[in-house]
Amino acid sequence: MHIVLFEDEEYRNLLPLTYWRGVFELRCGCGSLADHVRAAYPSAALSLFVRPALAAVVTERVGLRVNVMPDAETILFLNGRALLREPLNVPDAPSAAWVDDRLLWARLTRAQAGRLTPETLLDVYATRRALADVPEVEPSRNAPPLIRYPWDLVHKNSDMIVHAWRRFADRGIEGELCDGVHVLARDNVWVGQNSRIKPGVVLDAEDGPILIGNGVTIQPNATVQGPTYIGDGTVVQTGVAVRSGTSIGPVCKIGGEIEGSILHGYSNKQHDGFLGHAYVGEFVNLAADTVNSDLKNTYGRIRVPINGVEVDSGQMFVGLTIGDHSKTGIGQLFPTGAVVGFGSSVATSNLAPKFIGSFRWVTDEVDEPYNAERCLAVARTVMARRNRTLSAAEESLFRKLPDIARHHECAAERQPVLQA
Repeated sequence: MHIVLFEDEEYRNLLPLTYWRGVFELRCGCGSLADHVRAAYPSAALSLFVRPALAAVVTERVGLRVNVMPDAETILFLNGRALLREPLNVPDAPSAAWVDDRLLWARLTRAQAGRLTPETLLDVYATRRALADVPEVEPSRNAPPLIRYPWDLVHKNSDMIVHAWRRFADRGIEGELCDGVHVLARDNVWVGQNSRIKPGVVLDAEDGPILIGNGVTIQPNATVQGPTYIGDGTVVQTGVAVRSGTSIGPVCKIGGEIEGSILHGYSNKQHDGFLGHAYVGEFVNLAADTVNSDLKNTYGRIRVPINGVEVDSGQMFVGLTIGDHSKTGIGQLFPTGAVVGFGSSVATSNLAPKFIGSFRWVTDEVDEPYNAERCLAVARTVMARRNRTLSAAEESLFRKLPDIARHHECAAERQPVLQA
């Protein structure tokens, strides 16, 4: 089978997390949305359709064919926002399934597929025209949900960790558990190779599995509650409380208290402070005593400023969403449902604004643009500390992002509150 994972115009609702990656690279559970497709279709040939501005960096990152139509008689187009757990129930004949006027999947002949381009799929009206003669079918009862907003990933994270457990359950403890480690429900714990769990650590898997990748270090007296996933190369500091519904890594440093959150990778939160129901991009540094609120005093529904436009999430718990290469100062406080864009620095002595756009430098005294070249220089330094370097394609995209972000964020104050 040949599968093309594609982006549609709803990638905008997943900003700032999708400035730097395709929607199918977003994480939920123990891997990305694309990883879940691979797990459901292990023998399929996978290609990607992505925004042209991201094509070069996505090609480097994932090693798949990008924006090239497969040479196949039939092709399954699958929305990259689909959270897949099992193979789709797709007829053999050409057909398409739509959910809330967004294409979920389409099984097409080579001729029909030739009408679709990455640009076409970013416009629902153009997609409708291109598939006008393709029979529509109702999605099956087990059809995967389409991720619409960052909090969708966070709220489905626990279930996807449990779902992934079946791939690890027979592997058990491969790393080292030092004397004095306490494990509850040991049959629900996997510890990968070259990982070391030090004395005084409590791994509590009574309420869900704990999956700890390869090369992970958990320092003494930390507590990890399942369901939780800790990715390869991550360091969990002394005294940490990692609560249920959390996915971390790879190569993160974790401290303080974290609950029901996703850290995409290569980010630091290694001091005291609370992170709850949050999604943190890559190469983010949350300084000591950074705290976000994830619950209103009224226990009411939380409004989240997506690209600065407030959206009624319909949720009681929504924490911080922070884009790649952003930083906070010590003691930084974020209100419920706050959003910080790509490449921003936030260091205030009071509660931060609920929405901070991309490439902003925000303190008590100023809220001004952050020069992209200065931000890029910091990014090089930060990445070098993780033995990573920016490629020419990544540097090119980095320099374009201020204009791209401005396009999405500039008119926010004139927009009404939207319903999720």
